[in-house]
Amino acid sequence: MIATQSQSNVSTDRYAAEDPANGFLQVELELNLKLGNLLFQDPVKYVYNPLLYAWDPHEKYVQTYCRSRKEVLFLGMNPGPFGMAQTGVPFGEVNHVRDWLKIDGNVYKPEVEHPKRPIRGFDCPNSEVSGARFWGFFKSICGQPETFFKHCFVHNHCPLIFMNQSGKNLTPTELPKAQRDLLLDICDEALCQVVKTLGVKMVIGVGKFSEQRARKALAGEGMEVSVKGIMHPSPRNPLANKGWDSVVRTQLQELGVLPLLTS
Repeated sequence: MIATQSQSNVSTDRYAAEDPANGFLQVELELNLKLGNLLFQDPVKYVYNPLLYAWDPHEKYVQTYCRSRKEVLFLGMNPGPFGMAQTGVPFGEVNHVRDWLKIDGNVYKPEVEHPKRPIRGFDCPNSEVSGARFWGFFKSICGQPETFFKHCFVHNHCPLIFMNQSGKNLTPTELPKAQRDLLLDICDEALCQVVKTLGVKMVIGVGKFSEQRARKALAGEGMEVSVKGIMHPSPRNPLANKGWDSVVRTQLQELGVLPLLTS
């Protein structure tokens, strides 16, 4: 007997509930197929997808820390050149990924690499400031990564990194509108699937873009999931350079999330 669509969805949902890590990875594999069909034009000259060339450490991150459903999903925008681009882990500054999260693995090369933005994996000598701040903060209040991941997980809305001819990093918001809209619609759909797969009750956007995008995507699917935001740790943000840790601690306290991270 051929299963109906509703039966198929029930089966998929049950599978995700029983094995959220593999359910999560399946969403990403399907996302990769869709993103692989996109063509990007000026000003984009280079596109990296660490879910392809850094799949090994990324899969280890998910399989290690996504073994159960999650109450809170921290959502970044897209990878940074010295973070997830190198390690396959969101906000993945090399030292924190290797030494605190205890994740490593084989990192290869994107198909076309900008000479000024080489992928060196865990040998990358540069520190991603945003990632160091992000994971450094949670290390300081959680102690062990297992405490953080008991209730929380970290994900990016878009897995792609964009650069112009000179190697300057381009955010998704800087893409031409037609390309941007198509890209973000695909990523919105995947985000909704991730939230369902993990049973997330609250999405916390790290920065305004992620917060607004999550709210739009989830509302469009009629999903009753709380969407909140915290300040982005980027050094481009002057306020983040004046004490990001203390600001975010207060924000998480107000959201009622801090007790989940210290218990």
